Amino acid sequence: MKTILVTGGAGYVGSALVPKLSKIYDNVRVLDTFWFSDKDIFSDLHNVECIEGDIRDNSIMAKSLVDIDHVIHLACISNDPSYDLNPNLAKTINFDCFENIVTTAKEAGVSRFILASSSSVYGIKEEERVTEDLEPSPLTDYSKYKLLCEEILNRHSSQEFVVTSLRPATVCGVARRQRLDVIVNILATHGYINNEIKVFGGDQKRPNIHIEDMCNTYIKLLSAPKVLINKNVYNIGAKNHTVNELSEMVKNILNVSSIKVTETNDNRSYKICSDKIFNELGIKTEFTIEDAVNDLYVSLKESKLTDPLNNSIYYNVKLLKERNIL
Repeated sequence: MKTILVTGGAGYVGSALVPKLSKIYDNVRVLDTFWFSDKDIFSDLHNVECIEGDIRDNSIMAKSLVDIDHVIHLACISNDPSYDLNPNLAKTINFDCFENIVTTAKEAGVSRFILASSSSVYGIKEEERVTEDLEPSPLTDYSKYKLLCEEILNRHSSQEFVVTSLRPATVCGVARRQRLDVIVNILATHGYINNEIKVFGGDQKRPNIHIEDMCNTYIKLLSAPKVLINKNVYNIGAKNHTVNELSEMVKNILNVSSIKVTETNDNRSYKICSDKIFNELGIKTEFTIEDAVNDLYVSLKESKLTDPLNNSIYYNVKLLKERNIL
């Protein structure tokens, strides 16, 4: 019997990934604090076991890793705004406990360990093709500790403990635990409800990836040849659109009346090239930004989201503040 552990499995990406894994693995185990979702989020999936706990708790971590074959490590305080609410506390979650998680997994007999890193580790690059062989230049603590986690993970690799780091673009689209505080989802929500899109700057490039492609990439890595993926790192994302281009896509799909552009001092642009993962493993994105916007449109139109502009459950920073978590 094959069993996989997904840390942070009740978060945005995990909530879309776990149902897919439940069709592939005999058992799926989720370790999560459930800060952002209900504990019954997977109650319809008979082979999913949910453990409420903190990855910083060594005993909980050890219990969660019993009889586990593979691990996907998603758990973290996600992105810069959330991290910056309490950098010291966020570091204990994103970095300080990570080596213990890795060594405990290795000692427990886990054979594959995939780390959710971030494309933000590159910082701002002038090169048009931001590939994995470029020197990372993380600009924030969130990005810096993602990179350091990659280095820790690689140090513990072996033929029996195959490790891989994935540097994804910003995820967009619909999931069981919905987020509306990522760029495409923000634009679509405001466009649908307000019939206006607000853009700050607009020339900044922002790589994105549809949540279906994100999930499918993890799944394909789990069965990829060990000799290719061990101690390897991969970018994954679709095209590098500017915020203006993303806004125009949303405007055209949703028939939004206007786009309001405001100047900003934040002109950071991020780009990634995902050729390596295709050339080595045949993995490529199949869904588009337009697909994500259409999926969001259906959710909004059918009132599947409750008070989407104001409900803190869709906004990480707002929820963390409201519940005094960070």
